[in-house]
Amino acid sequence: MTSSIIQPGDHRAYMRLALSLAQKSPPKPTNYRVGAVVVHVPSNTILATGYTLELEGNTHAEQCCFMKLAQQHGVAEEKLTEVLPKDLALYTTVEPCSKRLSGNLPCVERVLRLAGCIKTVFVGILEPEKFVQENTGRTSLKDAGIEVVHVEGMEKEILEVATAGHVKE
Repeated sequence: MTSSIIQPGDHRAYMRLALSLAQKSPPKPTNYRVGAVVVHVPSNTILATGYTLELEGNTHAEQCCFMKLAQQHGVAEEKLTEVLPKDLALYTTVEPCSKRLSGNLPCVERVLRLAGCIKTVFVGILEPEKFVQENTGRTSLKDAGIEVVHVEGMEKEILEVATAGHVKE
């Protein structure tokens, strides 16, 4: 779907879209409500969207995007680099996780599998250390040549959505 509403390079608008997706995720005390959008940068086309727990299982937003792309292209998620265009950007309200307590593959590892396609990951907030101490994801992405860009100015809004359902201390 071509994004005629969002101008190319309008990172805050894409982050707002991701935040609107995060609001669809059910509030729970054990995870963040996150939204994600995969964009083909040269054509300004949205290839996939996702949010926490959108698909069956304990799914994260980025994972939902990649699962949908795999289904659209009729390939396993591990084979997405063979069918996706280059110059993709991933917008996610919370920095991709580097560890999953559920046993699922961490989102950073899923992004790293797409290093040939995803050039930039735009994040609304950095991973809070509530669930994952010393998140090494950002370093792993940068080491693989994927730029990580913090889209500033929406942190308060994103945290309110992300932590809905959490026990406030």
